[in-house]
Amino acid sequence: HLHLPVQHGSDRILMAMKRGYTAMEYKSTVRKLRAIRPELALSSDFIVGFPGETDADFAKLMQLVADVGYDSSFSFIFSPRPGTPAAALHDDTPHAVKLARLQQLQATLDENVKRISASRLHTVQRVLVEGTARKNASQLFGRTECNRAVVFEGPARLIGQIVDVRITEAPQRACIARHRRHRC
Repeated sequence: HLHLPVQHGSDRILMAMKRGYTAMEYKSTVRKLRAIRPELALSSDFIVGFPGETDADFAKLMQLVADVGYDSSFSFIFSPRPGTPAAALHDDTPHAVKLARLQQLQATLDENVKRISASRLHTVQRVLVEGTARKNASQLFGRTECNRAVVFEGPARLIGQIVDVRITEAPQRACIARHRRHRC
């Protein structure tokens, strides 16, 4: 798992954000990383509604999301921070438009998360057992190598260990698994 912030998919917006890279350069980095690690899970940060963002800019952000296939993300509506250069930029995009874009982005990202979760169904994943599950203290909670949350039955002595589990259910946010064996 790698968190690789991009912020946007439009080169014009990336330049206005003073990011120092283009969407193509970012995608090239992702291609190189996935050539080395094909199963790499990526997460990123996205900002919608940056001052001056057009429908065409937003479409480029959505295309980047489709091209990369993120496993998770953090997405926000732009909010000016006092003292930053962006705080002084003219912003005439209505809040309702920004909110609709954020909702569209998050819906697309959620569908991708569901697809990726479903692809892990019936696979064996290595899980670092972090502790007991929040909703059921008789279950364990951990994270896969791709940072996916997993809940499964197992003895408390596995906490702090890496174990193999078979994914038996794949809801959107956390996988349900069955402990296969203890891995030393």
